[in-house]
Amino acid sequence: MKFIHTADWHLGKLVHGIYMTEEQRYILEQFIELVKEEKPDAVVIAGDLYDRSVPPTEAVDLLDEVLYRINVDLNTPIVAVSGNHDSAERLSFGSSWYKHSHFYLKGKLTSDFTPVTINGVNFHCIPYAEPGTVRQLLDDDSIHSHQDAMEAIVERIKQVMNPDERHVFVGHAFVLGGKTTDSERTLSVGGSGCVGSDLFDSFHYTALGHLHSPDAIKHDTVRYSGSLLKYSFSEASQRKSVTIVEMEESGLFDLSERTLTPRQDMRELQGYLEELLDPSFYQSQKVDDYLKITLHDEGTLIDPINKLRQVYPNVLHLERKLELTDAKKKNSFNVLEDKKKSELELFKEFHADMTTSDFSPSKEDILQKVIAKARQEVFEK
Repeated sequence: MKFIHTADWHLGKLVHGIYMTEEQRYILEQFIELVKEEKPDAVVIAGDLYDRSVPPTEAVDLLDEVLYRINVDLNTPIVAVSGNHDSAERLSFGSSWYKHSHFYLKGKLTSDFTPVTINGVNFHCIPYAEPGTVRQLLDDDSIHSHQDAMEAIVERIKQVMNPDERHVFVGHAFVLGGKTTDSERTLSVGGSGCVGSDLFDSFHYTALGHLHSPDAIKHDTVRYSGSLLKYSFSEASQRKSVTIVEMEESGLFDLSERTLTPRQDMRELQGYLEELLDPSFYQSQKVDDYLKITLHDEGTLIDPINKLRQVYPNVLHLERKLELTDAKKKNSFNVLEDKKKSELELFKEFHADMTTSDFSPSKEDILQKVIAKARQEVFEK
């Protein structure tokens, strides 16, 4: 059994004011060619097909075209789930009759945990869902975090699993320890959006979406495919690929990666303005890439962004190294100043940042008592 694992297409993505739809079309043409060449038994898309719940028309048209060419023209089954950027309701449209062409798209989580079976492999499709949604769906008041929700879902799946068969989990989640970038939307604050990798021990392979690097975690059976394209400069040094999984009858598998080449890469450049505008330098560069440029120059520069764009038309972000250094020093100074403040002063500042209501004398009195009690407990320990 061979399947291709991909995720996080984010169709309709807007990066620094530029829609990436044509870049996505370019890379998806290569993906279609890869499917044609590899002839997999299925293509697995682990969420975030779109970048927003109401995507632009061009993004909808592109997804429709790509999925049709893979599923109908190439007669390849598709297994897909929605991610946290998608609209579960919109992706659920038509799912009942998609199955007739072996297109299995699960947009909304339901109480039906029957897997999709292709060539003897069971694909357990779990779209992204908030803990509150799972709590209500499963009628389980103990569910408060993503960990609780995923644990409850996996327990339901295990009730219908045949241990003698092969099982693949398809989902969209943030596994504890995964490396994030600026492109991924936070699932929850304070770590409650994370799930442990041990939850997926019952599956031969876990195909995940959400984190944008195939190196986001190191695990024998749990894997992120990563996004097809770079979507922020925090991903500039990441490699992008899709994963090809060849699974044996025993459930053991071999992995291989295929790298797709973007029309315009997303890169970072730094140096002095004069150096970057020197033909001996830029003639060795792919000047139409999407660039973040950091200038080392000190003092006043006249209109540097437009000068740079005469050579590098797709400069998306420009900053000065000196300004970054000053910002770091200022931040360090603020930290030192905060250390000199009392707990009450720090909380008052926090209160002012978070709300417009007054910090009344009664609130101050309560807080003073709480601080005193906490100090006493620490002292007693």
